[in-house]
Amino acid sequence: MPASVVVGIKETGNSRAALRLAAQEARYRDATLIAVMAYGGNPALGSPAGRPVAAPVTADEERVAAEWALGDALADALGDQAERVERRLVPGQAGRSLVDVARTVGAQLLVLAGGGTTSVLPGTTSQYVLRKAPCPILVVPDPGTA
Repeated sequence: MPASVVVGIKETGNSRAALRLAAQEARYRDATLIAVMAYGGNPALGSPAGRPVAAPVTADEERVAAEWALGDALADALGDQAERVERRLVPGQAGRSLVDVARTVGAQLLVLAGGGTTSVLPGTTSQYVLRKAPCPILVVPDPGTA
């Protein structure tokens, strides 16, 4: 299996800082960078703007929104290098999705964006990954709170 670094991307927070650091680690390791974005695992997010609250969001709509968000994050953080990144959109909870991808590809490193709060405690996703990951983990703090 080729060497790989997996990075979790979320729509909010400091995913771009995590992406830049993960790309740097992948270069150091001569490894493939795999960006993972989970979607559909948080029903509390509600409906998109302009849609009545009672109208459910379909799985296809969630996937398309996640695809756009992942592409935007990659382009913003890595510019021209974004095309070299392997992209994975995974339905379900973020923590489980990241651990599953890392395990499947035999990742050398899993990179996460910190929660972006002033708390020193990791968020739910980070806690899950810290307990279950099959490889070393790097949690990138939010530059505004570090």
